[in-house]
Amino acid sequence: MEIDGHAHTTFSDGSALDEMIAAAETAGLDGLGLTDHCIVTDDAFSRRARYDLVETYERRRETIDAARDVTDLRLYDAAEVSYVEGDESRLAAFLDEADFAYTIGSVHFAGPYDYTSASQYAGADPAERRAAVERYYDAVVALIESELFDVLGHLDLPERLAPLRRYTTRDDYERVAAALSDSRTVPEINAGRVHQSLGRVHPDPAVLDVFRDEGVSFVLGTDSHTPAEMRDRVPVLRDVCERRNFEPIGIASLVT
Repeated sequence: MEIDGHAHTTFSDGSALDEMIAAAETAGLDGLGLTDHCIVTDDAFSRRARYDLVETYERRRETIDAARDVTDLRLYDAAEVSYVEGDESRLAAFLDEADFAYTIGSVHFAGPYDYTSASQYAGADPAERRAAVERYYDAVVALIESELFDVLGHLDLPERLAPLRRYTTRDDYERVAAALSDSRTVPEINAGRVHQSLGRVHPDPAVLDVFRDEGVSFVLGTDSHTPAEMRDRVPVLRDVCERRNFEPIGIASLVT
């Protein structure tokens, strides 16, 4: 089984990358995708101000190129890009210019909703919570149909937030699976909350049959921001695949 671990690292110098590489080697990975957050579009939730890969990706690329000389891992110069409906032309222009090895597209916010924090939903009634979740899947389907990205990240991000958890329906998953079945975009099984709020990978392994029925394959992503997360999450991903008799595809098959 081939695993490529997606990882986020701040590249102020090479030391952070060296630590991630060492963790990936210890975890027995074949490849390591460096998928730092890339925010092209300003938003109402100030995420653009927190991440600077739009300006620094060329310097990061030099650091990754140098690291290839000291590891047998396949290192992918990649990015996790926030998808914003209506801004596809700007996103496409930047992605053409940056020419990453591959890109993960993720919905972190849509319309008035921020899906990275639970605070907005703490006082919401069930109808309001369901409306926020439904809006999320509208954006996810639009992301897939845009054909801008190689990988769909955080397929069901609202499940990470306690106030929105269990407001995702099987119909939501079926909508996403149907869109993926007609797209080049491949979703990921993401281990970003296995030891935190969610307590498991997402999407929920219990709904993988929805995607299998549509012939949809998955890649694996650790969503690691530290070396320790990398080491802890890879075994969980392997266990999910073994328990579900599930064979993921490797990032290498998506990179041209």
